[in-house]
Amino acid sequence: MHIAVLEPEIAICHLPPDAEPPRPVPGTVIHSVTVTPEEISVVCEAAHAPAGARVERGWRALRIKGPIDFSLVGVLNSILDPLVKAQVPVFAISTFETDYVLVRGADLRAALTALRITEHTIEPTPASPD
Repeated sequence: MHIAVLEPEIAICHLPPDAEPPRPVPGTVIHSVTVTPEEISVVCEAAHAPAGARVERGWRALRIKGPIDFSLVGVLNSILDPLVKAQVPVFAISTFETDYVLVRGADLRAALTALRITEHTIEPTPASPD
C-alpha cells in the first residue's frame, strides 16, 4: 500500500449530539464529521478545532492511497496489524475511496518504521520524518 503523511497536526474532537456540526474550512487537508444519536465526532486540522468541543490534539494522519476496491479483504488490517505490534495507538476513519489512520505525533516515527518493515511504501512528503 502507498501511504502519505499529511502535513498539519490533526485534532479529534467531540461535541454533544445537539450541537451544530461544524462546516469544513476550505483548503484544509481533512475534515470529517460523524453524527450519531450519542455524539458528534470531528477530525480536522488542529488549528480549526470547533469551539466548545472536547479536543484531543497532537495526532498525525496517514493517508492510504485509494481508491480501494470494496471487494478487497484485510486492507485496513494490513496497516493496523504492524502498528498494533509496535504498540502504536491508532484512530481510523474511512471515506468512499480513502482510508486514514491517525497516530499520535510522538508515535509517528515508530509507526512509519513498523509500516516500512512490512513493505508498505511511505511517500516522501515534507511531513514524513526520514
